[in-house]
Amino acid sequence: MNDSRRAQVLRAIVEDFVATNEPVGSKAIVHRHTLGVSPATIRNDMAHLEHEGYIAQPHTSAGRIPTDLGYRMFVDRIDEFKPLTQAERRAIFQLIDGDVDLDEMLDRTVRVLSGLTHQVALIQYPTVSLARIKHIEIVGLGPSRVLVVLITDAGQVEQKTVTLSQLLDDDGVREIRDRINSEFAGKKLSHVAGEAAGAERTPTPAEAAGAEAVDPDEIGIDRIRAAVIDLVAATREERIIMAGAANLARSGHEFGEQMAPILEAFEEQVVLLKLLTSMAEDQEEISVRIGRENTHESFSSTSVVAAEYGHDAGSSARLAVLGPTRMDYPTTISAVRAVAKYVSSLLDRG
Repeated sequence: MNDSRRAQVLRAIVEDFVATNEPVGSKAIVHRHTLGVSPATIRNDMAHLEHEGYIAQPHTSAGRIPTDLGYRMFVDRIDEFKPLTQAERRAIFQLIDGDVDLDEMLDRTVRVLSGLTHQVALIQYPTVSLARIKHIEIVGLGPSRVLVVLITDAGQVEQKTVTLSQLLDDDGVREIRDRINSEFAGKKLSHVAGEAAGAERTPTPAEAAGAEAVDPDEIGIDRIRAAVIDLVAATREERIIMAGAANLARSGHEFGEQMAPILEAFEEQVVLLKLLTSMAEDQEEISVRIGRENTHESFSSTSVVAAEYGHDAGSSARLAVLGPTRMDYPTTISAVRAVAKYVSSLLDRG
């Protein structure tokens, strides 16, 4: 691929095939692109590209289509990306921005990314190894029931209902809230989880002293403390949100028999998590996996464009777009990069 003209021919084939979904011939390249050479010269270049494995000839056509290797060379040589339009940037701002919790923000993010790229969008919940408990809210739901709400400085919110053995008025709820926050607020989630995992199982006050001999308030505190530990564990679960599966269905003819394995893989969170985790190893701002570069066989007919997002509180994860290898790579990469940066700025701000 030292010949710059052959690189231009390959670029023309990729761009035309992505735009038309039709094999590309030499006459079409001469007509649509100003390469300054004859169709015969283009045919000679195409023969070299085919010999080197960058393009291939479908059985039913005289034109050529890019191979995974051809797409890889095209992506590696992209020197400029199409910037998002003002309307697209405004759509990102209007839909993602706002006073919402992390769950809602991530849900909006995948919908925006899917809408911008017309592909499947994925977003991984951020890891929170350095995140801290910002506040624990205790809300009375009745005389002996409370809602425990855990809020982290990474924007995550988890909640759980707890039934107590004692009756609580507003003052009682306020006292428990103050005690729980004095114990947990400001602690790193990883420390709380580590302390809980390392602590030996000890009898509850009721077990040790008998239900009648122990202060009911202490039983309530123990139950709420246990709920907080459960909520911390919930924040550390690895999860993925997906949007735009209908876009994949519309491209079904490009996947053929591979469609069923792809849809089955979407049902397995662990498969998607492994996919994004493996892409983190690329250590690139934008990671692109094309066809059989994907480690999971189910995705061997797809391309995945992923970027890391995160913030200074220690939250980091990846968002991605998945679609057929016949993908508008410059536009997709621009969208993934822009959304990742915007989500990161929102997390930093929060």
